[in-house]
Amino acid sequence: MFWETRLICQHPGGCIFKLSAPTVAASDCDAEESECSASLNGQSVLWRNAEKMKILITEMEIQERVRALGERISDQYSGRSLTVLGVLTGSIVLLADLIRATSIPLRVALIQASSYGGTRTNPGGLTINSVLVPDLRGRDVVILDDIFDTGSTMVGLYKAVESFQPASIRSAVLLWKTDRTVVKLQPDYFCFEIPDEFVVGYGLDYNDEFRNLPFIGIPSADDLMQAATRSD
Repeated sequence: MFWETRLICQHPGGCIFKLSAPTVAASDCDAEESECSASLNGQSVLWRNAEKMKILITEMEIQERVRALGERISDQYSGRSLTVLGVLTGSIVLLADLIRATSIPLRVALIQASSYGGTRTNPGGLTINSVLVPDLRGRDVVILDDIFDTGSTMVGLYKAVESFQPASIRSAVLLWKTDRTVVKLQPDYFCFEIPDEFVVGYGLDYNDEFRNLPFIGIPSADDLMQAATRSD
């Protein structure tokens, strides 16, 4: 099943895309070559590691929403000392696209956090490594992550960043699984609300596979099995 999007602009985080009825065309796969192609917004796309992937959010939809997020952050942080703190490793694609969608001076920093890892499809124990974080004292910080699931990772990141004494902290994520959130904290900015599905692509992975996909997809059991056993 594939999903369509509806634009909704009645949330404090800005316009969002709600996902509902299936409309995206299925992929056309060549099992022998382990290659798939699909027509996304009139463009042919080829990928080799997603044989039966269901497309949840297309590349064009992502680009449009990230561009809008960049404009919103530029407006709200104009004239301020902003650091965008990307969470490794899932946010790296989003980070690269978002900072190019902004029009204000800013700094980029990285912090490492993991609650999935390997072949897990549900969050486990949280590990945070802040050794790469520069001096944030007195700066406004936007923590940028790929997905807001239960919210426990973001809560841990807030606590870690607070120790650097920034002027302010806000959070921005590409995806928000609202049905799974178990904390009071909510992302200040988000691009898409999504259903409770395990998703990959655009930086999100399974066993370090699928990060390179330009869309957000729901992997099949075969996709996951091949990714779990792939060694090269």
